[in-house]
Amino acid sequence: MRVGIIGSGSWATALAKILTDNKKPVHWFVRKEAIVKHLQQRHHNPQYLHSVYFDTSLLTLSTDVAGVVAASDCILIAVPSAYILDTLQPLDKGAFKGKKVISAVKGILPQNNLLLNDYLAKEYDFPVSDYFTVMGPCHAEEVAAEKLSYLTFSGVDVTLAEEIATYYKTEYINTVVNNDVYGVQYAAILKNIYALGAGIAHGLEYGDNFLSVLIANCADEMAGFLKKVGIQHIEVGIHEEDPITHRKAANYSASVYLGDLLVTCYSLFSRNRTFGNMIGKGYSVRATQLEMNMVAEGYNACKCIFDMNQTVQAEMPIATAVYRILWQNVKPADGFKQIEQVLV
Repeated sequence: MRVGIIGSGSWATALAKILTDNKKPVHWFVRKEAIVKHLQQRHHNPQYLHSVYFDTSLLTLSTDVAGVVAASDCILIAVPSAYILDTLQPLDKGAFKGKKVISAVKGILPQNNLLLNDYLAKEYDFPVSDYFTVMGPCHAEEVAAEKLSYLTFSGVDVTLAEEIATYYKTEYINTVVNNDVYGVQYAAILKNIYALGAGIAHGLEYGDNFLSVLIANCADEMAGFLKKVGIQHIEVGIHEEDPITHRKAANYSASVYLGDLLVTCYSLFSRNRTFGNMIGKGYSVRATQLEMNMVAEGYNACKCIFDMNQTVQAEMPIATAVYRILWQNVKPADGFKQIEQVLV
């Protein structure tokens, strides 16, 4: 299976490291020719994860996204959700025909409030049966440091998802497989919103006791939204079991749901937590964006979920407060006074 990667940020670089550590050749689309030349000459990404050095004999680097897609059987998309439309714009409508797509996107396309698989179905007539996701809990920085991490691969075709997962299994990466394509994507979107909230709380100098209650309530709120949009297996401690392998089916308390929420809310590597922390300390949204120079997916996601929830009608006071702080100029302290009243 010929693998292609679209994207050259920290997460794309970490996934490229995993693949090349397993001696898998990679066709890699990066936006800038300067990055291509640096990787070819210096063997590392000049902008992200500088400590990761590549065997460049395994890399076919290109700034031509159509060429990378054409040369690959399985395309891994690791681009911030806000830039996906521009990145894929050069592709013709049949570009993904006969291909497999793996989404490493932890956001929702803000231009139309669509998950990536729904966008591909609409614009490229791409079937969900050929669509897979790779989610955490997993920070790119810890992959670079080869600290033991877990990746969850989801696909309607679980057998093929298991085959794809073997490409990413290493001594420092364990893999988990499930069939909950929609659930893992919504959970990834929501955990970024809640990590913004955790960061704001930290910036406002709330303590660990409050933060633990906040995140526990975030988990409950996330489960409520998942249930409203039709996701199953969200009850803690209740698992269906495969009658042959006796493996438990994942529910929302598993690593890809609750685990990813926890690490994104607590870790100093979390860009969403960092973004929120700066907001809590008094930075404006624009100043925070300029200072970080990195995309915090939760910023657009909180508006997308707020808009979506006008139809879904889930109880989401925490996510709503985060949205109002970031998009409606509610003062962080005032927003969190409102949150205090709903925590249980």
